[in-house]
Amino acid sequence: MLTRARDRAQELGCVPIGNGGGAVLRVLAAALRAKAVVEVGTGTGVSGLWLLRGMPEDGVLTTIDVEAENQRAAREAFAEAGIRPNRARVITGRGLDVLPRLTDGAYDLVLVDADKQDLEAYLEQALRLLRPGGVLAVDNALWKDKVADPTQRDAITTAIRELGKRVRDDERLLPALLPSGDGLLLAVKR
Repeated sequence: MLTRARDRAQELGCVPIGNGGGAVLRVLAAALRAKAVVEVGTGTGVSGLWLLRGMPEDGVLTTIDVEAENQRAAREAFAEAGIRPNRARVITGRGLDVLPRLTDGAYDLVLVDADKQDLEAYLEQALRLLRPGGVLAVDNALWKDKVADPTQRDAITTAIRELGKRVRDDERLLPALLPSGDGLLLAVKR
């Protein structure tokens, strides 16, 4: 299932989470016994499959993507994996338009793998959505090894670097940066 979802990602021009990052998400979802997860950036369902594999059978993934074609591919991947349709709530739309409509403090895990220019706004939404003890996960936190290089100052690298600093300095969060794949920034909401 993951291989087919990755093939679809290549066809549609998506960059799915790597196996290392996906395995971390699965373990996190299992450790949290996550029944409610939000994913911003559905892609073709690769990260969603990893999350759903770690969640309990009654867990529900709410996944948001602006591209309807990506979500069609994700639904296909979920169906092929035997995921019941009521376990994945697939919402087409811009993350920052959809997230404000979700319930405060109702989520165990929020994964952000979407437009890097809006990371600061995604952080604020995640803090609102997460319950105490819930986890924020941000994929591509090393951004092709550019984040650690101070000479790299393009807009995306700068936005990711600034997010890392904000998460590090926010007393409401307990952060860690894992060098898995392209980097996975994790933070537990205190």
